[in-house]
Amino acid sequence: MAKIHPSSLVDKAAELADDVVVGPFCIIGPHVKVGEGTVFKSHVTVDGITTIGQRNVFYPGAAIGCDPQDKKYAGEPTTLTIGDDNVVREHCTFSTGTVQDEGRTVVGSRNLFMANVHVAHDCRVGDDIIIANNVALAGHVHVEDHAIVGGQAGVHQFVRIGTYAMVGGASAVLRDVPPYVICHLNPCTPAGLNLVGLRRAGFSAEFMNAAKACYKALYREGNLVADAAREMEAVIASFPEGEIRDRLQHFRDFVVGSPRGVIR
Repeated sequence: MAKIHPSSLVDKAAELADDVVVGPFCIIGPHVKVGEGTVFKSHVTVDGITTIGQRNVFYPGAAIGCDPQDKKYAGEPTTLTIGDDNVVREHCTFSTGTVQDEGRTVVGSRNLFMANVHVAHDCRVGDDIIIANNVALAGHVHVEDHAIVGGQAGVHQFVRIGTYAMVGGASAVLRDVPPYVICHLNPCTPAGLNLVGLRRAGFSAEFMNAAKACYKALYREGNLVADAAREMEAVIASFPEGEIRDRLQHFRDFVVGSPRGVIR
């Protein structure tokens, strides 16, 4: 049976795994499901139609499954789903989705959300991501696996941040950030490839050299996106089927398929 502090209010309809720990002064609503090993330190509120996986840790003041901060929201039964092994620090806020999108907000696994992070309605946050203090992800933002978002950054609604991208602190991200790219400033501008992050992740020199060629085509030759895409395709074609080719193809497809356009 879940270990629930006597000062906490847990609705009888909530579904908590047997080893969940609910610390003092928490509130858990009736439509909440929580997996094994999850801990709510204290003063955590979980509401809405919210499903939380295993071994997550929520620090004091977190508000999870909040109604969307969207004037169009009219109480529809939208959802929030959170994966496994996330650390959610003090005063983070995660909203459920809206019917104007798919009606759900999704957070993956093994992420670190530092204090005061806001994940708005309909966001899609992948796996193994670090989001630093006071970052605000507006509605419908997508963050791919292994990205890093620096403290105080603001991400405009509908923006996408690619895999292994790194956003500098206090940046205003108004357009999509391609995979593997570092960006900073206000408005956010590209500042090279995330080479340190790629090396730490074990990427080969062969891949990084190919990614540099793609970056050069996109940012250093004065190309239009269509011209850059053709040069990127030539780089991709020089590799056989496999991981390097697939990752470069994702880089190219992300840029070409960007609804908002990529940072320039």
